[in-house]
Amino acid sequence: MNIILNYITEILIAAAIGQLMIAAINLRLDKLLLWQDDLKTLPKLLQQVFTVHKWFITITLLIFATITLRFASDIGEARYEMTRWFAAGVGFFWLIRTAIQWFFYSWDNWRGKTKETLIHWTLTFCYGGAAFIYLLAAFQ
Repeated sequence: MNIILNYITEILIAAAIGQLMIAAINLRLDKLLLWQDDLKTLPKLLQQVFTVHKWFITITLLIFATITLRFASDIGEARYEMTRWFAAGVGFFWLIRTAIQWFFYSWDNWRGKTKETLIHWTLTFCYGGAAFIYLLAAFQ
């Protein structure tokens, strides 16, 4: 654990860059997953909810990443109570997202499908890793 704490600022910067990447991917998720035709069949309100959620998740991740990049050493050293609260909030955000990956989505979406299983495990690692590093920063 000490080795992680020795490099926590750098790991937080990597996590912030990862969140920027997820934010960029999130904006194109419907195209990447070929959902455009499916979304067109939904009622207009559901299409709009999908778009609003897509943008708000992206904005949230941009805020998390920007604050982390700007204050990585303060967060990593738990220098201020506010940075500890921020790290805890982001950590719990990613912890909940990791749980959703396993307990909300149907396993039928990925089980027995090589590409989908790889994506599932990659997301689990990324989300869980972000949760771990932010919570470590918060509660060190």
